[in-house]
Amino acid sequence: MGEILTGIISGIISGTGMGGGTILIFLLTFIFGIDQHIAQATNLIFFIPTSLIAIIVNIKNKNIDLKLGTIISIYGILGAIVGANISIHTDVTNLRKYFGIFLILISIYEIYSIIKQYKKEKNEKNKDKI
Repeated sequence: MGEILTGIISGIISGTGMGGGTILIFLLTFIFGIDQHIAQATNLIFFIPTSLIAIIVNIKNKNIDLKLGTIISIYGILGAIVGANISIHTDVTNLRKYFGIFLILISIYEIYSIIKQYKKEKNEKNKDKI
């Protein structure tokens, strides 16, 4: 049952484009106690069908710049090859630390973006009052 709920939650987050894999890796390692290497590799299997569905829906809604997406995908594949090789040769403890640092950096960026957006909206409201 836990696996089903994990898949649903990760799928919903992935479908929104926010990186359901990040949640999936967290749940697999901390809730299910799965080794970091296995969790990351499992995430890659999860990523294929969920991203294909999200791509189809977004192409249908004309939300994708195909030229830009193709260029990014080509270099993303090259980066994935390098990253997979680095991951395989990285100690699990260090891999978990790097993943944690990555999550912290994303969190800081997201908080900064929210504050920046809030200030922008506040300034726009103040201009409208004048």
